[in-house]
Amino acid sequence: MAAIKGRLPKNVEIELWWADEARIGQKNKITRRWARKGTRPLAPHDQRTMWTYIFGAICPKKGKGAGLVLPYCDTSAMNQHLLEISQAVDDGAHAVLIVDQAGWHVTPKLDVPDNITLLFLPPRSPELNPVENVWQFLRDNWLSNRIFKDYEDIVAHCCDAWNKLVAQPWKIMSIGMRDWAHRF
Repeated sequence: MAAIKGRLPKNVEIELWWADEARIGQKNKITRRWARKGTRPLAPHDQRTMWTYIFGAICPKKGKGAGLVLPYCDTSAMNQHLLEISQAVDDGAHAVLIVDQAGWHVTPKLDVPDNITLLFLPPRSPELNPVENVWQFLRDNWLSNRIFKDYEDIVAHCCDAWNKLVAQPWKIMSIGMRDWAHRF
């Protein structure tokens, strides 16, 4: 962080953002649900295999989010997501976007906007990225234990779930804040 601060003009606010992708589809996860003691609750399960990807990023300190639902997960999709995040960063601020080391995050073909700097998590450490907890929250509350009619239904539910999340800044703060990350 010190190296990033050193490259920026003085008094530029730094926003700490976290990003990740999640695949959501007809083979969704079964999550916990309430049931009478001694009974086993029913949960629908689909054998079809259509899916889509949610590209999501959160700024927990400000309770902001930026996301896209896309049919693919590659460099082109990541470039679109970076533009979406760039537009969500406050005017005059600079975002430090923390991501894992997926191939589409580290490729030289990535077009990183001027108001974003990428910072990479260590390999195999998803527990350090609070967006993983966002995916669990979305699945637990809006995306699991259901059968999607078709691809458009998957996209509609993903968009609805993401929009419900970003309409609750306090939820983004609650899920995403990490004391060790916000001390700088």
